[in-house]
Amino acid sequence: MNLATARSVKRSKEVGVRKVVGAYRNSLIGQFLGESLLITLLSLVFSILIVFLILPVFNALTEKHLSLDFSNPTFLLLLISLAVLTGLISGSYPALFMSSLNPVVILKGALKFKASATYFRKGLVVLQFGLSIMLILGTIVVYRQIQYIQTKNLGYDREGLLYMPLEGDLAKNFQAFRLELEREPGIKSVTCAQSDPLEVGSSTQGVKWPGKDTTQLILFSQNAISYDYIKTMGIKLLAGRDFSPEFSTDTSNYLINEASARKMGYKDPVGKEMTMWGKKGKIIGLMKDFHYNSLHTAIDPLILRLERGVNDTTNYWGSVLVRTQAGQTKQAVASLEASFKKFNPHFPFKYSFTDQEFANLYKSENTVSKLSSYFAFLAIFISCLGLFGLATFTAEQRTKEIGIRKVLGASVTNLIGMLSKEFIQLVLLAAFIAFPLGWYFLSGWLEKYAYRINLEWWYFIVAILSAVVIALFTVSFQSIKAALMDPVKSLRTE
Repeated sequence: MNLATARSVKRSKEVGVRKVVGAYRNSLIGQFLGESLLITLLSLVFSILIVFLILPVFNALTEKHLSLDFSNPTFLLLLISLAVLTGLISGSYPALFMSSLNPVVILKGALKFKASATYFRKGLVVLQFGLSIMLILGTIVVYRQIQYIQTKNLGYDREGLLYMPLEGDLAKNFQAFRLELEREPGIKSVTCAQSDPLEVGSSTQGVKWPGKDTTQLILFSQNAISYDYIKTMGIKLLAGRDFSPEFSTDTSNYLINEASARKMGYKDPVGKEMTMWGKKGKIIGLMKDFHYNSLHTAIDPLILRLERGVNDTTNYWGSVLVRTQAGQTKQAVASLEASFKKFNPHFPFKYSFTDQEFANLYKSENTVSKLSSYFAFLAIFISCLGLFGLATFTAEQRTKEIGIRKVLGASVTNLIGMLSKEFIQLVLLAAFIAFPLGWYFLSGWLEKYAYRINLEWWYFIVAILSAVVIALFTVSFQSIKAALMDPVKSLRTE
């Protein structure tokens, strides 16, 4: 709309002459709408070509399998309808505006525009830049949140930690398998657990301790583990000790995290009694809170219990966890594969690195981060086109004013500043509208995470400065062109 309106000044005399020679308003409206529809339909063909080229990259990024199905009549109808609707909307304002002009006024060179028309065009620019600023802001926030997730201390060392299913013959041969692995190069420690390192899904309300309010139902996550779990995971013990083969009573004892201690009301829980599922024991160690589930959820109370031996009658008990020596991951995997094939030859060798699986947990967030960057670029580009159209229109309208100012001694710098000031004001107005909306939507998005960044003030400053720089760059061409124009030519323009 803004680009077409900018061209309307140059086409105003054409409209005036056509009206004088007998053209009706309906024919003029049809002409302008027809031009708009033609441009939009040509754009449709061009856009299909772009989508055809970009779709493989988009599918790879989003792990989707989208395709252009031209055999589907509904798809074709939607495409054509979208193009026609876009053409009608984008061409409607220029068509109605141009066809309503008085030919006498036009041919006398006294063409003036109402304030409402000016506000409408400026409103389009404000709307576009408001959306652009919101997308710039969103891109910053999403990137910072992803960076926060990737660098956050999880409470255990996920580097060099891999795990594999404890299945088949490996379950009944685990102890021999562990002892052999720990003698191999590249292996630091081996353990097993009921749950994977990144997902402890089992929970219970069957936990009691002295002084517990029996009316309270508190849910505790629980995980059955073998010896050396704390060592292999790299979890920090704040007090007490780990499970040890030297203590035969450890099968009745428990390790708890800080969240459990808070729920139980213990400041120093080590040595205190507790019961789980009717099995009475003591708390022998207090673990520092660590993330055993996604960062979307808060760290819940966790209890670890010792499973001394793996059940020989089952084909699946949990996972084998292996800590590799730093810099010897390749050797460790080779040793692990050789031992696995020896003890469990009937099952395929498969394993997962904890750091890679952790990254997979937030694959959708990474995709959103990349897509938001691309859409922000597209929105900014489209906004710049609208701003460029408005700058062109303004420069055309103020040609004589600029010429008079130059004759009276205005410098090129002053003229560029004068022409740019109006557009900067529009961008600032867009920012004023975009900031509260951006804060609202981004706060809602961040609420999905129990652990998240704060919306810092400098995010908003970066967004608005980016928009201002982009706006200045966009209008500078027309502003400089208008300011450098020979005033003699400007004042001779009729």
